[in-house]
Amino acid sequence: VQLQASGGGSVQTGDSLRLSCAATGGRLSNYGTGWFRQDPGKDRKFVATFSWRGSVTDYADSVRGRFIISRDDAKNILYLQMNDLKPEDTAVYYCAAKRPGYTYDESAYWGRGTLVTVSS
Repeated sequence: VQLQASGGGSVQTGDSLRLSCAATGGRLSNYGTGWFRQDPGKDRKFVATFSWRGSVTDYADSVRGRFIISRDDAKNILYLQMNDLKPEDTAVYYCAAKRPGYTYDESAYWGRGTLVTVSS
């Protein structure tokens, strides 16, 4: 599976952005999918995940209530709607797809990141 993330940009505090992750070579509905972010010099951190059956979502505490993960199976695209953005949301955002039964560290496909910059 090849993943391509897009939609990043530079915004102001309180603005919204929607990230997209288009998949080719496989159906996202066959994988657990998620968004992660990484600050320069720091480890990549979990942001939100969407179970492969599409029935369970999970969010990091720092984004819960502001971000929404969703998936369009017809278009084979994973989204991350980010609302009420804060400077601490600034990072490179990555999308990923993992095989059911495995963790993202064990077995996942990763897209190239898209940079989100939030200024105060």
